[in-house]
Parts: sequence; C-alpha cells; structure tokens
Amino acid sequence: MAGATDSTPMAAGRAVPPPPEAAAPRLLLLGGGAELWRPVARGGGWATAAALLLLLASHLSVLLLRRLRLRRRLRPADAVSSSSAAAAAVVTADSAPGSAAGMDGLVTEGDLRELVGNLGVATREPEREGWQQVVAKGNDDVSYRVWCDKPMEGPPRYLSVTTYERCSTELLRDFYMDNEYRMEWDNTVIKHEQLQFDENSGIEIGRTIKKFPLLTPREYILAWRVWEGNDKSFYCLVKECEHPVAPRQRKFVRVQLLRSGWCIRKIPGRDACRITVLHHEDNGMNIEMAKLAFAKGIWNYICKMNSALRRYPQRNISSISILTMQRLTKKFPQALETDVDANHHPQGNTRANVVPTHFARTSSRQQPGKKSSRATIASGLLLIGSIVCLSRGRSNLGAQLAMAFFLKKAFKQDKGSSSQRSISRTDVTEPRHLE
Repeated sequence: MAGATDSTPMAAGRAVPPPPEAAAPRLLLLGGGAELWRPVARGGGWATAAALLLLLASHLSVLLLRRLRLRRRLRPADAVSSSSAAAAAVVTADSAPGSAAGMDGLVTEGDLRELVGNLGVATREPEREGWQQVVAKGNDDVSYRVWCDKPMEGPPRYLSVTTYERCSTELLRDFYMDNEYRMEWDNTVIKHEQLQFDENSGIEIGRTIKKFPLLTPREYILAWRVWEGNDKSFYCLVKECEHPVAPRQRKFVRVQLLRSGWCIRKIPGRDACRITVLHHEDNGMNIEMAKLAFAKGIWNYICKMNSALRRYPQRNISSISILTMQRLTKKFPQALETDVDANHHPQGNTRANVVPTHFARTSSRQQPGKKSSRATIASGLLLIGSIVCLSRGRSNLGAQLAMAFFLKKAFKQDKGSSSQRSISRTDVTEPRHLE
C-alpha cells in the first residue's frame, strides 16, 4: 500500500495477520467484547460463566431464605393457633363423608335460637333500632327491602326481606340451596364442591370459589344446617369454618368471616312467600367500596335471581345439593316455637327479643341523616372510577387504593362538617352522622 505508514509485513501481495499477542491490545482498545469470551484455554471462558451463575444462584437463595424467615417472624401466632384449632375441630381427611367426628359443634341449636331472635328485627321497624335503609324496590314478581348496620369495627351487616309472588316455601328453599344451579345463573360463582356431611346432626360442609371484579377470587369454606317447621317454614344458618381436605392456596383469598342465616315463611292469605336474611361477611374488600357496590348493584342482582327462580321448576336435573339437603334437614325444635311467635307477633318491649350474638349490634348510633353534596359527589366519582377500571379490563391496585382513600377522606370530612353544623344550631340536640 503506497504511502502507508503501517509496518505490517506483506506476503504474496496480501497482509500477514499479526500474532495474537499483538492483536489482543488492539481488540481491547476497540471494545471487542465478543473476543473476551473466546476461551484462551480449554474450558476457561465457560468456567468463568458457570462460576458467575453459581454465585448469582447462591445470592438469590440467601435472599429467599431471609424473606421466608421474615415472614415467619411477622406471622401472628394467634392466626397459626386458630387455624390449627379449627382444623382439629373438624374431621380428618380420610374420614367417611357421613362421619360425625368433629362436626356436632359447628352449627348448633343455640345458634338457631340466636338467629331466630335477631331475625325478629325485620318484623319491627329496623330504623328505630339503628339500621339504615339502603334499598326499597319492587315489581309484580318480587319486592326487596334491605337495611345496613355498621359496627364500630369491621364490615357492615345487612338485613333484607324479599317477597316472591306465586312461589311456595319449598320451591324457594330448593332454589336457594341448589349450588349446582347457582353456578348456571350466578356468574360470580366459579366452583362449588361438597366436602363432608353428617346425617346425625344435619351439618354439611362445602367449598365455594367466587370471583370479584379487579380482585383475587375468594374461597369460602362453609358449614350449614337446615331446619323445617310444622308450618312449612324453613331456617338455615351458614358459618365459616376450616377443613383439612381444603388447604389454603395462594391463588385464592380465604374468607375469614361469614355468618349468614335466613328464614322462609309463607305469607298468610296470599300465593307468596317471604325470605328474611341476616348476612355478615368480611371478604377483604375495602368497606366503602363494598357498600357502594352493594347499594348500586343489589337490585339488579335480585331481578336476575328472580328470573332464575321462575325458570327453576322446568329444571329436570336432580342436584346433589338438593338430594343431600333433603336428607339432612332436621325438624325445627318445639322449644323455639315460642320465640318464633314472639318475633312475628311482638308485644310490649320488642328489644328484649334480640339475643346477644355474633349477629347482634356492637355499636349504638344515632339516626342517619341525609347525605351531603360532598358525600354524593364522592360516591359519584368513585363509581365513575370503578367503571373506568372495569372498562380497561385489567386490575389496577393503585387505582383501587386511590379511590378507596379518596372516598374515605371525603366521608370523614363530611362527618366532621355535619357535626359542626349540628352543634352550631340551637334547635338540634344531637349531631347527625353520615352512615
């Protein structure tokens, strides 16, 4: 090459490549990263890579062990003891389905007595006893009224009365207890399975998986029992429990609290029946969001349930749930008939009929006042935000937390402002609180 200052030797009209020792510094200066991994000796580069991977794996294992130890330290001891005690209270995994071991104390006649006493609130005026009416609607087929009572801690309780025209108590009982049919019309129920039953006590245990918008599916392990009265009335009590054949899974959220009971009675002189339900559940949702979703969507759900009820007589399939329920149903205790009569025909001091229980009120509150414009705006904004999140089709935990926090702050501010306005007035003796 003319004029070249390079001292590279020439052989046969072409440049002779420099030795590796001379080329290495040039490659390093030019950034030849690929050449750095070329093995200069047998296994040298791959050994280095394997060593680095080994160090990385050991570091990750140490981090995982630290996290597991931290979890065990933060896990409350009472939760461990309660779960183990609950598992010990039920049958072992290899017991027969009809075994009575450990099931007698899950749902007792004492629970039934408490349920009868607390359902009597619906026959009186719930508003006078601190319950706030949420919905009161109806049509030619069904009418629905529901009240809410919020304790000082935890989720609210709901008391509802639903009247179905042209419906017998037996039909309504079978409809409510048919878990296989519920999976056909209720799109929130993903799965239901029977875990165990006891023919002597009439107790059944089952597992249900429900889905909620924007949330992890909820898992319910429930025990229930049904009683039949002489007048074709029916009572049912449902409680949360644990079972060894249904261990906890990370893909579900196990519901820790569910207490629900109902009574189905015929309305005298009419081709209709009425079901009174007392429901208390903690499924892990934000309390204010759950209250708003219930108030906005419960009537549509009742209409959907009524349509499914009207189609139910044409169902020709005998569900396992109904066959088991008919075998396990027990006679209503004669000793409780007096309490039933007192609740349906109250005289004198009706408050004495309410038995203290897990359904009983834990807070004494004033009568609810009207919602201010601020609370209305907050509810509207939360509803709009929920619709936007649902339209996106994906879970956004940050949006959920932001909406819940905003609504909570708005409710707190409205409580304070309403209390100040009430105190400043001279014609008002008690502050009115926002429910």
